[in-house]
Amino acid sequence: MTLASPFSVSIVTISVLALLGLPIGHAMIAGSILYLLLAGLDMGTAAEQLLNGLYSNYIILAVPLFILAAELMNIGSMTDRMLRFCNAIVGRFRGGLAQVCVLQAIIFAGMSGSAIADAAGPGKMMFSMMTADGKYRSSFAAALIAATAVIGPIIPPSIPMIIYALVSDASIGYLFLGGVVPGLLMAGGLMVMVFLSARREKLPVEPPVPLRKLPGITWRAFPTLMMPVVLLGGIYSGVATPTEAAAVAAAYALVISASLYRAVSLKAFYRSILDSARTSASIGMLIAGALVFNYVVTVENIPESIRHLLVAWQLSPLTFLILVNILLLVLGCILEGTTILLVVVPVLIPTAKSLGIDMVHFGVVVVVNIMIGLITPPYGLLLFVMTRISGVPIRDTVRDVIPFLLALLGALALITLIPDLVLWFPRLLGYQG
Repeated sequence: MTLASPFSVSIVTISVLALLGLPIGHAMIAGSILYLLLAGLDMGTAAEQLLNGLYSNYIILAVPLFILAAELMNIGSMTDRMLRFCNAIVGRFRGGLAQVCVLQAIIFAGMSGSAIADAAGPGKMMFSMMTADGKYRSSFAAALIAATAVIGPIIPPSIPMIIYALVSDASIGYLFLGGVVPGLLMAGGLMVMVFLSARREKLPVEPPVPLRKLPGITWRAFPTLMMPVVLLGGIYSGVATPTEAAAVAAAYALVISASLYRAVSLKAFYRSILDSARTSASIGMLIAGALVFNYVVTVENIPESIRHLLVAWQLSPLTFLILVNILLLVLGCILEGTTILLVVVPVLIPTAKSLGIDMVHFGVVVVVNIMIGLITPPYGLLLFVMTRISGVPIRDTVRDVIPFLLALLGALALITLIPDLVLWFPRLLGYQG
């Protein structure tokens, strides 16, 4: 491959268009069509790959449905009731409101499957609660909310895991199960950091909720607490596929918010549909661009070339995973997570398979890396989201997010070194890997 080869020209074109501000999905489609033209191939192949990829993958439909479920939860009072429940459980301790932030992230992780949705919905409410009357520094609150939102796509359901399953043919159900223990490890690490910060900075203690009020608060939050049970129970009982379960989750959120809590207006419902459609369209365009570009990568035999190169280096599975961690953490600083999943990860999968690395373990490690990239400077999409929500300068948020970032990296190191932390739960429920 030379600098003047069709593939090199395609890469340069994609990079230039992206730097000029064109959405990366559009840039990949344009660069791929240019490659087909220069290589003398049928340019109609781009449309064929795009249509076949989007319309023959039933699994992709789960993405907009999970996004809609998250939007419907946010417009109803489900989020507010859940925060009250979390506050009743852990709010009484020093730094309790910060611990509430971590606990609600664990619970909401079982509902939306999206880090951005968790930050923009429950995270926005948590920020208001934490900064009211100057209880917590705004930068500390913004940093903690960004870090806890990372947990969302690790504990099932998970939109990034659905996309990984799309490119790897791994089981979505077992990928979801594989994320449970790592997600709890990450939450545990953040809780330890909050505990240390609470002692060091003398964080406030919230007025304890009387125990006699706990049953009532729990009862009012019970329908919301049941949503992960309905969602995951449908998948693992075999009653519903992940895509069907996503539809059930969206319908459940609508019924609970509109009928039981009576908190949904027609205007809010219309807005949630519109926001879900916009988000789904942007992700769909990115998937479409990646499908076309991945065809180009396959024609150039890039995955096999990289596999032969890495095999020649005689890497052990652990060494390969460490290199993947470093690569993905660096890429996470500058690229959006879905782009990495759709463009970079398919190139790494053949090597991982040839080294005997379990695809569920590899998938969870990859997704954790990409999620940590959301709070890693300089790109850190969640850092920008929290800057927009909170108005805190990004440099202040970056300063306060570092301890939480270290805790998450510690959890990543553990699941990389000890595959059983990922595979124990799936094997418990029948996984043979």
